[in-house]
Amino acid sequence: MSGQIQPDPLIVVAGEADPAWFSAVSTALGDGYRVRRYTLRTGYVSRLADDQAALIVVHGADADWRFWVTAAKSSPATRRIPVLVVTDDALVRDGALLAGADVVYHPHHVLNDLPRVAAEMARGVDPDAAAQLAHECDQPLPELARKGVEQFNAGEYYQQHDLFEALWVQTETPVRDLYRAVLQVGVAYYQITRGNGRGARKMLLRSLQWLNILPDRCQGIDVKALREDAARVRAELERLGDDDDLTGFDRSLLRPVSWTPSDLES
Repeated sequence: MSGQIQPDPLIVVAGEADPAWFSAVSTALGDGYRVRRYTLRTGYVSRLADDQAALIVVHGADADWRFWVTAAKSSPATRRIPVLVVTDDALVRDGALLAGADVVYHPHHVLNDLPRVAAEMARGVDPDAAAQLAHECDQPLPELARKGVEQFNAGEYYQQHDLFEALWVQTETPVRDLYRAVLQVGVAYYQITRGNGRGARKMLLRSLQWLNILPDRCQGIDVKALREDAARVRAELERLGDDDDLTGFDRSLLRPVSWTPSDLES
């Protein structure tokens, strides 16, 4: 089974606060992390999802600290990313927790504690879960999922949702993320057929958190191809703009799921 090489966890420092503070955060974290500064509000959530952010650090001195917290926590695509706010202002501390921040640190303590905090909080791939997923991806695709793929490939996107959702609910192991990923891409395609471009974009963005952690092939499904197809569809939606006039959308981009039997079925 082929898979993706997992990069070092990405720590995002969000806001336009003192760049020297950003440098201090980067130095404090040391090796084993990638650190990136986000200063633009536009496309913030999309960038978090695309970059697979593992932790967001927000300086409470930034005038827009509330935006950096709430925008991340209000989107299903990014709400699982932990948010750490750094402040010595009691009002900002209380407001940040109410806005959804996972933890608030005093500036005098955060740099010394940041490596430990990042190790505990940063969202990444659990090695045991990854090993189990690798094993499960070598297993045959369940019958319910095969029927879901057939419906997906027949353009019956609403119906495939019901089958994959039923399988996802009854599966408690890491491979459930495969079923959730296909389901969500299919729902996005369904929204396109209904002319709901906004809904489709949101669902494609949401699907990234599952597509990006899956191996390139899982239970015979070509996840790499699905990932690339979904990216092309999203790019086309973004080209068309924010309105829901999808008359110019290229429907040939709604490609089928590529599936071949696993080695155990051959």
